[in-house]
Amino acid sequence: MTWFFIALLSAFLSAFAAITQKKVLYNLGALEFSFILSIVNLLFSIPFFFFINYQTINSTNLLILFIKSFIGVGAFLSVMISLKNLEISNALPLLALTPGFVAVFAFLFLGESLKLIEVVGLIFLIAGIFILESKNFKDLFIPFSTFIKSKYHRFILLALLLFTASSILDKLLLIKLNLSPISLTAFQHIFFALFFSILYIFFRNKEEAAPITIKKNNLGWIALISIITIGYRYTQIVAISLASVALVLAIKRTSVFWATVIGGKIFNDKDLLKRSIAAILILIGAILILRE
Repeated sequence: MTWFFIALLSAFLSAFAAITQKKVLYNLGALEFSFILSIVNLLFSIPFFFFINYQTINSTNLLILFIKSFIGVGAFLSVMISLKNLEISNALPLLALTPGFVAVFAFLFLGESLKLIEVVGLIFLIAGIFILESKNFKDLFIPFSTFIKSKYHRFILLALLLFTASSILDKLLLIKLNLSPISLTAFQHIFFALFFSILYIFFRNKEEAAPITIKKNNLGWIALISIITIGYRYTQIVAISLASVALVLAIKRTSVFWATVIGGKIFNDKDLLKRSIAAILILIGAILILRE
């Protein structure tokens, strides 16, 4: 059960990271924040490089990690854009929908059957989405049309797909290619810093964000977020190396509930009780699907 407690620690750290990210995103643009955080993350990751067994590093696992990091950058930036523009209790519960997406896509495109427990899980997911996005519980289609009309909800959908691919590649690197959690964490932050630097150089003028205001207070929060971020990424990677991706992600997604309740209270989100109930339903659905 060691993996369980490590995954649970990752969930708590992830929830804390989301709450502090939301605070900083009030003052910084999503791309600007992601760029600065990636540089600070790399600086704090330097000690990892002294504990790497470099004999396990080769062109194959570095290439796959490069691709995985590119996917991870897209997922992280998508979440930050949504988190900046949506209330935390509205954005985060939707990130627990990945298992439902995987189950449905496998059914539609791979011909995999849906077990009864997975169907029940999908029902919980749908119920959670409906409660989360509905305004008066009368129009059945409003909650789902939101994903079509709201560009920030579409960013969440993109993040869901990218996070799924990223987690699968984590397992490939750790189990099949024998890359250690320390090596994965260290080199991933090099690639993250590289990708975000390129994005920031070419797209910073196109981002709808406030002017650059990197104050000491912001840098302090970013340093804290960096430590927390490295912590939840590393603990998730360690947990995945000890158990299945599905089990680890099921526990990790409890961070959604903690961030929804605590973050929603801190930022005075509206309809917090309704959104907390929706988050619980979505989590139950995700866990029912992932348990298989």
